Amino acid sequence: MTEELLLTGNLQEASKKAIQWLINRKPIKNLIDWGISFSLWPPHLTTSCCGTEFGAFAAARFDAERFGVLPFSSARQTNLLVIEGTLTRKMARAAKIVYDQMPEPKWVIAMGACSLEGGIFWNSYNTVLPSEIGIPVDIYAPGCPTRPEALARAIITLQKRIRSNQTVKAKSA
Repeated sequence: MTEELLLTGNLQEASKKAIQWLINRKPIKNLIDWGISFSLWPPHLTTSCCGTEFGAFAAARFDAERFGVLPFSSARQTNLLVIEGTLTRKMARAAKIVYDQMPEPKWVIAMGACSLEGGIFWNSYNTVLPSEIGIPVDIYAPGCPTRPEALARAIITLQKRIRSNQTVKAKSA
């Protein structure tokens, strides 16, 4: 039997149900996902040397805005966290606060060998991985430092995942 929509009773509840039903239809859902995929706003959160490569990605040669990526200054208006290399214990607390302040839906890209496995600082007492502090990572961009081309590829991969609804991940504790 097909899914039926019953719009009776309270006018506000009925209108909310109708709007939700309309938003979840295929053409409108695809249009919303396309718009979200080209509206990725990362906060300025430079943790280490990969930040220069992120800066190069945002500069004229690679032009991050062409990909729909616009670095933003406040965590409460962003939806993409780019962890740029080494996370020290001190910076990890700040990254977790920024991640918690970001509204849903939100995504995370970890770039650089340091954010993937610890990199050259793998045996340090002061280095943590994003997964250790409860930040689930959607895309890993390897390299030391990660080239702007690799970050562009990670952005394109994330956009494809957003448009195909493959970004469902477990909530972090």
